Amino acid sequence: MTTPPRILVTGPPGVGKTTFVRRVLELIPDVRATGFYTGEIRGRAGRTGFRLSTLDGRSAQLATAGGRGGPRVGRYGVHLESLDALGAEALEPGPGIDLVVIDEIGKMECLSPTFVRAARRALTGPVPVLGSVALVGGGFIPEAKRLPGVEVIPLSRDNRDSLPTTIAERLRAGAARASRDPSSR
Repeated sequence: MTTPPRILVTGPPGVGKTTFVRRVLELIPDVRATGFYTGEIRGRAGRTGFRLSTLDGRSAQLATAGGRGGPRVGRYGVHLESLDALGAEALEPGPGIDLVVIDEIGKMECLSPTFVRAARRALTGPVPVLGSVALVGGGFIPEAKRLPGVEVIPLSRDNRDSLPTTIAERLRAGAARASRDPSSR
């Protein structure tokens, strides 16, 4: 069995990792995907938190500025219950799924052992993966980058507009191979 593509983009905050992931997904609407992406929640005073949105349309707050209870990353309280209930569950490919999307493997997400287990299964499983990973960090962040078959691609302002088409083609081909190989499921 051929190893499916397991592609993680990395780069500094603000370089466009989430935008890149979403652009690749737009280029392959025929590929059945599961997973999630994250985004900022903005208010009058600027960024007030982060939202987790699954590819099937569900969403929840991932973190809140000044949030009380639970673990913290900087000024944000992380809502592990949302990450466990939506994010980790969305990484489990069911029948007919051709791609798992993980945006992102970062400090907040890695606070959840449930998320880490689900991400590890996805990154070592039979279904192609597209994701983003923090440039720096401990724990599962460097582990994810070193897992067998994982390709880490540095994203920059110079390549972020030209890479989506190439990556979309590789993922479409990998999804087609995986769907033809009954031993991959």
